[in-house]
Amino acid sequence: MQLATLALLGGASTIATAGTDFTQLKNLNQSEFGRLASDFTSAASYKGVTPAAALGITGFDLGAELSFTPLANSGVWQKAGADISTLIIPKLHLHKGLPFNIDVGASLSAVPDSNIKLMGIEARYSLLEGNVALPAIAIRGAYSKLSGVSQLGFDSSSVELLVSKGFVMFTPYAGIGRVWGSVTPNVGSLHKVSPTASKVFAGVNANFGLMNLAAEVDRTGDNQTASVKLGFRW
Repeated sequence: MQLATLALLGGASTIATAGTDFTQLKNLNQSEFGRLASDFTSAASYKGVTPAAALGITGFDLGAELSFTPLANSGVWQKAGADISTLIIPKLHLHKGLPFNIDVGASLSAVPDSNIKLMGIEARYSLLEGNVALPAIAIRGAYSKLSGVSQLGFDSSSVELLVSKGFVMFTPYAGIGRVWGSVTPNVGSLHKVSPTASKVFAGVNANFGLMNLAAEVDRTGDNQTASVKLGFRW
């Protein structure tokens, strides 16, 4: 299990070999910066990669994750100094169950070959706990913030509705939501933009005792993200 987790985190280093810093951000015009901001909001906004059902007061979900977002405007990113076509973000995730069907969660990310660091937090409330006959339904609010990149400021907030239904060790889930981004350039004459996007996602969680594997596909705006998370859930 430890070897698998290290491989999951280390895999990003072998895939993301090109620098992803925005060293030439000043070369963009305002329209190009808007397209880059939309891509970044889609990729860097919070992704829970977890079902709707509440963990319960003794519950934990701890995992290592990789997310892959093909960039809809990769040419603009290259012009800005980030010579990539897919943004790969490794993350550490932690979710904790609280009383009253409330879960809280956090994620930390550091993109290889880059100064990009992301922090995310979430709060989730289970409207319906779910049982043998009924699905679990929850609402989630989340926030993400960028640090480490002097040329760029970023944060995003999101609201989502999730539904999931367990079948033995497998729990498929899906959801819809809305994302609000704020992307601020700190170079040149560019101005802050605030992308907003609708979001749809679906995934499956597989629990093998303590070991847990989750996979999710998310579409936010024009960008699709695939995420996989390996860890422990109880």
